[in-house]
Amino acid sequence: MRLLILGGTKFLGRSVAEQALQRGHDVTTFNRGASGNDVPGVAAIRGDRTSDQDLAALAAQGDWDAVIDTSGMTTALVEASTLALADAIDRYIFISTVNVYKGWPTDPLHDDSPVREYTPEAPEGESGADEYGRLKAGCEKAVTDVFGDRATLLRPGVIVGPHEYVGRLPWWLSRIQAGGRVLAPGTAAWKIQPIDVRDVASFALDAAEQHLTGAYNLTAPIGHSTFGEFLAACREVTGGAADFVWVDDAFLREHDVPEWTGLPLWRDYKGTWHVDAERARKAGLVCRPLAETVADTYAWLRGGALVASERSAELGITREREAQLLAAWDARQSAG
Repeated sequence: MRLLILGGTKFLGRSVAEQALQRGHDVTTFNRGASGNDVPGVAAIRGDRTSDQDLAALAAQGDWDAVIDTSGMTTALVEASTLALADAIDRYIFISTVNVYKGWPTDPLHDDSPVREYTPEAPEGESGADEYGRLKAGCEKAVTDVFGDRATLLRPGVIVGPHEYVGRLPWWLSRIQAGGRVLAPGTAAWKIQPIDVRDVASFALDAAEQHLTGAYNLTAPIGHSTFGEFLAACREVTGGAADFVWVDDAFLREHDVPEWTGLPLWRDYKGTWHVDAERARKAGLVCRPLAETVADTYAWLRGGALVASERSAELGITREREAQLLAAWDARQSAG
């Protein structure tokens, strides 16, 4: 197949490009060349998605069997891309997110759960997470409006693995490698279902090859792993002498620890880790063990390849803050 990747140098796009080449496809990437290095073997076209002129020049170099859009973040951006490429590609595969669902992250979700309504103007009091979901819902609408049944919408949950620039898994690996008493949020038995970036990329390529239509959640199976198993895997691969101290959710909220970012991946809403991806599994989605993802990510980090980003800079509590919380927790436990 002739494939076009919008992105293709950083995280998910990079994995899509690498696997597409391994499968024998002819791969073109379109990006500014500012966020990462090109995967050897791709035909790299430089351009800016915000430029109508650059998009027109890109379209003139088609035809492609499919485009896999890994970098569409705003409705206007995706709308411009779909219109420019409408006659240059056969299928549009858009990487969306489970944030498009009205019930995320509080309610359990499935492939047909209600999606947020897109509005150009932000509702009063909209959070950053809600804005992300609203804009991604608008992106989905832009794709389906132009491509109809030639559109494929992929809605991943939390993606981790090698080349992760968000920094959730790298933060835990770094903290646990340092050893000592490690504040572990909630309970060790809390079930989680992050998905490996390479498994998302593999399914995106399956969707292109099999001409899959419609929307697909992409998560590891519900109950795929637990937070305790996740942290234990981090300790095993790093060799850190970490002693996990499990601190309950109510205590963390009482002490204003930010969910999701203060202790990465910690959020105990019922729906956060209860996203059913049955449709994708029936279509061939396979998810590797989380321990394998942890080990491969640590091996990548040891190569010194991690690049700091704005999102990774926002993650985690300081060691000083952790010590304060543990001291307060110890005092509460001692008091009864």
